Amino acid sequence: MPRFFVETIDENDISLSGSDAHHIGFSLRMRAGEPVTVCCDGVDYNCVIRSITGEQVFLDLMDKHRCAAEPDISVTLFQAVPKLDKLEYIIQKSVELGVSRIVPVLTRRCISRPDEKDFAKKLPRLQKIAAEAAKQSGRGIIPEVTPIVSFRQSLSMMKELGSNILLYEEKGGVPFGDAVRPGAGSVGLIIGSEGGFDREEAAAAVEAGAVQVWLGNRILRCETAPITALSILMFLTNNM
Repeated sequence: MPRFFVETIDENDISLSGSDAHHIGFSLRMRAGEPVTVCCDGVDYNCVIRSITGEQVFLDLMDKHRCAAEPDISVTLFQAVPKLDKLEYIIQKSVELGVSRIVPVLTRRCISRPDEKDFAKKLPRLQKIAAEAAKQSGRGIIPEVTPIVSFRQSLSMMKELGSNILLYEEKGGVPFGDAVRPGAGSVGLIIGSEGGFDREEAAAAVEAGAVQVWLGNRILRCETAPITALSILMFLTNNM
C-alpha cells in the first residue's frame, strides 16, 4: 500500500497535495476507492481515496494504529563523515533498520571534509534518501538527517541521550550486550569514518559517558559498522 508522510493531520479532513497528489494521480494512476496509508508522528492512518483533483487528493479514514515498523527505542547515529556515496548508503540502510536521527560529525580522520555551507547544499538530497527509505521500509516517521556538526558539538548532543555506545576498532571495551542499558529510551551510536577515531576522540567520548564496544578482530568498513551495530542493537532490544 502506498505510504505518504505529513507533519500534522486532521482525522476529519485528511488530504494530500503537491508532489504527493501528483504522484498518486499521475505516476501511480490511482482512482477513488483505492487504499493509501498516511503516516504522521509514528501513527499509520489507513485511508481510501474519496476523490482526486489536479492538485489534491481527498481521503476517508478507515482505521489508525501505531506503526508496527517503528522501534520502541530512539536511536541517534553519530556518523563521522565518510565520502558522499558511502554516507548516502549509510543513511538509506540505517533508516531501513530503524534509526531515528542521523548526525554527520566532522572528526580529525575524516577524509571528506565539507564545510557547513557545502554540506548544507547536500542536505536536501540526503533527507530525500531518508524519506524514500522510510517509505520503502514501512516506517512511521522520516528520520532526520541533521546539518554537519563538530566532534565537540556531538559530545554535547550525546549527553542529552539515555546512553551512548562507541564502536572503536582498537581492542578493549565491553560486549555489545553489556553496553545496552535495560529500559533505555534513547541510545546514541558513535561510529568513525574511513580512518576511524583517534585515541583522544575515543577517550573524550568515553569521558562524556559513552560505553566502548569492540566487535572483534575483523575491522569493518565505515559503511558496514553502522549497519552491523544497528542490527545488533535492534535485536538486543527486541526490535528486529
